[in-house]
Amino acid sequence: MSEDARLREAICRLARSLFQRGLTGGASGNISARLPNGDILATPTGSSFGDLDPARLSRIDSQGRLRDGDNPTKEMPLHSAFYATRQPTGAVVHLHSTHSVALSMLPDVDPDNVLPPLTPYAVMRLGKVKLLPVYLPGDPAMGEAVRGLAGRRSAVLLANHGPVVAGKTLDAAVHAMEELEETAKLALLTRGLSPRLLSDAQVADIVERFGVEWE
Repeated sequence: MSEDARLREAICRLARSLFQRGLTGGASGNISARLPNGDILATPTGSSFGDLDPARLSRIDSQGRLRDGDNPTKEMPLHSAFYATRQPTGAVVHLHSTHSVALSMLPDVDPDNVLPPLTPYAVMRLGKVKLLPVYLPGDPAMGEAVRGLAGRRSAVLLANHGPVVAGKTLDAAVHAMEELEETAKLALLTRGLSPRLLSDAQVADIVERFGVEWE
C-alpha cells in the first residue's frame, strides 16, 4: 500500500472512532495530515467523520491548490497555519468536543493556559493550551491568530467553538486531542471542589524530563 493510501485509510479509521465515541457529531470537525512530499490530505467540507470515503479526501499541494478529491474543510487556513509555523507538524485535528467547548465558555479560565494541571499526561502531550477568541466558522483570522503564536503552541482552544491540536504524526495528534477533551472533562467535574493540582515543582519536573514546550 502506498503512503498516500495508508494515510487516507488511517484518517478515515481514526475519524470514525472519534465519531463513534461522541467526540464530534454531525458534520463537525476536520482532520488533515501531511504526506512526505508536502501535500496535505484533509477531510472535505460538510463531511461527517462517521462515513468518510478515503478516495474523496481532499489533496492539497504546498501552494494551497486542490489537486484531487472533494473541496477541503473551510477551516483549512487554520490547519495551514500550524504546518507553516510548526515544522514538526505532521497532522492537525479540530473537533467540536463537548467538554472542551464548555470549558472555553467559562469566564474565569486562564486564556494563556486553559487547562489546569490536573494530570501529568495533559502537561506531557499538550503543554500550555491557548484560548483564542470567538471567530465565525471558516474565518481566515483563525489561521492568522495561530500564525501569531509563532509556533509556540501545539494546541489551542477556539472560544465557543472547539479545540485544535497539531502533532508530529496523525496518531500523536489524535491522542493529544483525546487527552485535551478528557482533561477538560476532569476540569468541569472537579470545578468548585478544590481539587489537588500538580504543584509548580511537579509541572517543572515533567516539562524538563519529557522536553515539553512550556512558554
